[in-house]
Amino acid sequence: MKITRIGSLPSTQAPAEYFTGTVRVDSMFFAEDPAHVSFGNVTFEPGARTAWHTHPLGQTLLITSGLGRVQRWGGPIEEVHPGDIVWIPAGEKHWHGASPTIAMTHTAIQESLNGSAAEWLEKVSDEQYNANA
Repeated sequence: MKITRIGSLPSTQAPAEYFTGTVRVDSMFFAEDPAHVSFGNVTFEPGARTAWHTHPLGQTLLITSGLGRVQRWGGPIEEVHPGDIVWIPAGEKHWHGASPTIAMTHTAIQESLNGSAAEWLEKVSDEQYNANA
């Protein structure tokens, strides 16, 4: 058994290479072999978002506060609210983030395959972010 105490993993800023705007990551858990799951809380300030990306084994987002946006490649932008759960299938190109005026926090749960939990792609443009809004 292992107990990870609150505050033992410090908050970090999400890398600007993969995110637009101010995004804070609070990693909560990284499984030890042979497990591959990890999860953490991610807070997006208004207008902040991920780049387009995929997950080799999918991802689950539990929206915990604020107002967010998610979009799969070729689909409409969807608003998400506290209590909503978003399942992103393996390999589905997508992005997620806050609304333009309200911050959003979600818990992100994903598994790694061959040491990687995500493949990062191009950034979401302002035009893409504001489409269908």
